[in-house]
Amino acid sequence: MTTATAPVARPRAFIPALEGMRGMAALGVLVTHVAFQTGRSGTPVLGPILERFDMAVAVFFALSGFLLWRPHAAAAHGFGAAPTTGRYLLHRFARIMPAYWVVVVFVLVLLPSAAQSANLRVWVSNLFLLQVFVPLTLTDGLTQMWSLSVEVAFYLVLPLLAWAIVRLRGAAARWRVPVLCALIAVSLTWNLWPVPTPDAIHADNWLPAYLPWFGAGMLLAELIHLVPPASRWGRALSNQPLMWAIALVAFLISATEYGGPAGLERAEPWQYAMKTVLGMILGFGLLAPLVLRPAEATPHRWLESRTAAILGRWSYGIFLWHLVVLTMVFPVFAILPFNGHFGYVLVLTVAGTLPLAAASYALIEEPSRLWARRVDRRVADAKSRRLAGRSAPEPDPSPTR
Repeated sequence: MTTATAPVARPRAFIPALEGMRGMAALGVLVTHVAFQTGRSGTPVLGPILERFDMAVAVFFALSGFLLWRPHAAAAHGFGAAPTTGRYLLHRFARIMPAYWVVVVFVLVLLPSAAQSANLRVWVSNLFLLQVFVPLTLTDGLTQMWSLSVEVAFYLVLPLLAWAIVRLRGAAARWRVPVLCALIAVSLTWNLWPVPTPDAIHADNWLPAYLPWFGAGMLLAELIHLVPPASRWGRALSNQPLMWAIALVAFLISATEYGGPAGLERAEPWQYAMKTVLGMILGFGLLAPLVLRPAEATPHRWLESRTAAILGRWSYGIFLWHLVVLTMVFPVFAILPFNGHFGYVLVLTVAGTLPLAAASYALIEEPSRLWARRVDRRVADAKSRRLAGRSAPEPDPSPTR
């Protein structure tokens, strides 16, 4: 896709609009859970659309695929070096686990409906994000964590994927896109395989089923090095009205039978595959104009606004805490679940979730990030001292006079 006359410049290190998109995705997950628990997802026309806001998970996964694969793609195309596996895992741990553990302990100790069934298996499965592998361990206030379990599985697999194609560098880096496309194509067949699982556990909730959603972002991480903004492909992929219209069509199709049945009914394998394809299109279509547009382009009016940036910073806390708040809203405000009041419950859930998300960011997530950076500095300083010691001149063995 690249040409000798239109080289691709070094990509931007930070893309503010992605923070805003992450915030919107977190609110999308909140909306779909409120719609389900108020019974609104069962209403004609609007119900299936509200329920399909769970496709925000596809956006989360595509964002992770792009951001975490980007250093490996950059290194392959001659821009810097990818982080070491140890540094990468340290930062992933600091980003995810401390805030997550606080929510798990809170729920399993203080949320009555969850604490009553919190046996050792539930504790271990939830603390170590094994819910999608251990039967009957998704509990009230934590049911959304299946997607975090998949996310963490991707974190662990990503260094292996990077190692597998590490030789595709320089002139051979263009072959990384076909390799990723092949991986996506194979993953789309996952739900057709007879994978033996325990009762109440479904292999379609494991990482291979969702690799295409991560793959959408990984492809974008490669394409920013292959598609010049001024090229025909660059103009098309960075055309926001076009790409977002494609994403909207994919979203609306996912709200039909092609995206699977409503509620907790299990879909047919072909519906899982179709929903996966549609989610991949949705994630790619929403992110492509943000990551492929020229650096000098006008800032996105909403996604780069102060409000969107704040929601982006709080997005992980919104994801972690919103079901806790939603579960408590019903008894506290004397509302029967699955009996309407969607707007009322939505406002109450958002109002209760945002302060908790802000506290999670300020008191846990940001301090954890800073701790990981301090560890980085200590490791770098220790390495520098070792190198300095090795390069120090040998003392003169001759006797002094």
